[in-house]
Amino acid sequence: MEILDAIILGIIQGLTEFLPVSSSGHIALAEAMLSDGKQLSADDNLLLTAILHSATALSTIVIFRKDIFQILQGLVKFEWNESTQFAGKVILSMIPVGIIGVFFKDEIEVFFQGNILLVGVMLLLTGFLLLFTHYVKPVKGEKVSFFRAFIIGLAQAIAIMPGISRSGATIATALLLKTDKVHAARFSFLMVLPPIFGATLLEIKDYMEVSVVQESISIVALSAGFFAAFLTGLLACRWMIELVKKGKLFYFSLYCFAVGMIAIGVALIN
Repeated sequence: MEILDAIILGIIQGLTEFLPVSSSGHIALAEAMLSDGKQLSADDNLLLTAILHSATALSTIVIFRKDIFQILQGLVKFEWNESTQFAGKVILSMIPVGIIGVFFKDEIEVFFQGNILLVGVMLLLTGFLLLFTHYVKPVKGEKVSFFRAFIIGLAQAIAIMPGISRSGATIATALLLKTDKVHAARFSFLMVLPPIFGATLLEIKDYMEVSVVQESISIVALSAGFFAAFLTGLLACRWMIELVKKGKLFYFSLYCFAVGMIAIGVALIN
């Protein structure tokens, strides 16, 4: 993979990780078009995905650093306070995606092997989910409860599929449960940090244990992709927070419908 290709994929990851249009779906589509159609090996593809996701997770930490610091401060008091409850909700939301990651890892990896038709169909599903939020009236000030946290966690687990937006699925689910817009966005972005960093460490560990590695992607390309994803992620995260506050997710449903139909059309033609 060329450095320019890695930068392009990093920019796409940084933008689409936070915007409700599916980063995994766009990465899959971009990989199919870049490098003259050359495919990365399965191991390198997983490594690149892990690196780019860790970059956007780091940008989330930067944006929500004050919230994270307050949560950590509350946790060290060892009391059943708001911070401890929030951490408990995050842990609860991680259970569905954790189960899928541990017991169905190999089955999930199959979906990331350039299946453009699947990506197109899942983008359409994302579009419909975002469309539904246009008709929901969230309750101002309503926080994420433990029940809501688990349901949002189920949405995150489903969003493992390429083409289903994680941010779109989790924020839309929270809004459909009548959660306040600000609290919905905050919980959605913070709940993903532990799973992303955990998955990144596991993927890197598995990659390093591979006896024979096809050197189709260099450290320089990985680094370029990482910084591109991190910087664009900072911008996209702030933008997404404002979009959720203003209730503008509806417009992204139209985008998902358009890209989904194009992907399906290309897949059928090929």
